[in-house]
Amino acid sequence: MNLSDTLTIYAGPIWVTLITLAVYYGFMVNVLRVKLSLLKKYREDGKKFDRYFSQDPQMLAADRTQLNMLEHLLPFLALLWLHAWAVGPKEATALGAVYTGTRALYPLVLGGTLRLAAPKRILMITFTGYAVLGVMAARIAMAI
Repeated sequence: MNLSDTLTIYAGPIWVTLITLAVYYGFMVNVLRVKLSLLKKYREDGKKFDRYFSQDPQMLAADRTQLNMLEHLLPFLALLWLHAWAVGPKEATALGAVYTGTRALYPLVLGGTLRLAAPKRILMITFTGYAVLGVMAARIAMAI
């Protein structure tokens, strides 16, 4: 099998990987956007913005979005590619698209601010992600 055939066969997981990385870096850009906005706001109010200890609800929400994705990024990508190889690229693509699609909704469901605890509605995305990872792992185990 040549490279062109391999790329054709694995086009779906490749796209899921690229989109997942784009979502992750989008979340990182959002962290920077929020940080710069808060620096400006605090400066205008004559206050000092401490990025790590201010407990600003906007900063907490941006951080939580990015860090939550980071926590599961390596297991997701490993399972995606193991699944594509051991089970099949079409199923891996479908499961990966569900995972990445719901993960992309995280900041919308969380909201722009985070106080003491994340809202319970975020569990829909969290449990969907866990379910996809579990199905991938189970299907890989069944295939070997």
